[in-house]
Amino acid sequence: MPTSAPTPAPARPASPVAARILDAASRRFAADGIRTVSADRVIAEAGVSKVTFYRHFPTKDALVVAYLTSVADAERAAVDGYRAAHPADPRTVLDAYAGVLGGAACLPGFRGCPFINAAAEYADPSHPVRAVVAEHRRWMVATAAELLTELGVPDATAAAEELVMLRDGAMVAGYVGGPEAGAAVAEHLRRAAAAIVAAHRATAS
Repeated sequence: MPTSAPTPAPARPASPVAARILDAASRRFAADGIRTVSADRVIAEAGVSKVTFYRHFPTKDALVVAYLTSVADAERAAVDGYRAAHPADPRTVLDAYAGVLGGAACLPGFRGCPFINAAAEYADPSHPVRAVVAEHRRWMVATAAELLTELGVPDATAAAEELVMLRDGAMVAGYVGGPEAGAAVAEHLRRAAAAIVAAHRATAS
């Protein structure tokens, strides 16, 4: 993996108490899933009262939205950091992103992509949680398309959609395949992504 760039911190809640609640929720949601973690469990882990919890997050769904937004902010900050460090090298940025995904899949307790998991737990496409998921996917596709355009890949938006689908599969493989699969995710992702890029270039030639 290429040398990583310094990455700006994602936005945090203005209140330290809200940040503590969000940190507690993030740990539990990542480890146990969203639906199985009650507001009472987050309240207990954060060490706050119910009144304090609901003052900052009127509903559990509001907390879930904040959780996913914080994950999205962190991912965007990381990619922005790589792009700032390698402004003329989109291939390195894509390679770094693949490395980050592969590293995440190797971590103990990895449960797959939080956005895919949230979409599975919230079936209503009009729900605010699904809106955060949809917005993050739009960002992923748009960012990949920009990088592919910089690489001179024809039909960059279609290729970007394929890369995001590949990323989804890599996250699932890292989860269901266990640590053994996770260790190979980054390399498989790089090779498959290179094949997608090559296929688009061959089609246009």
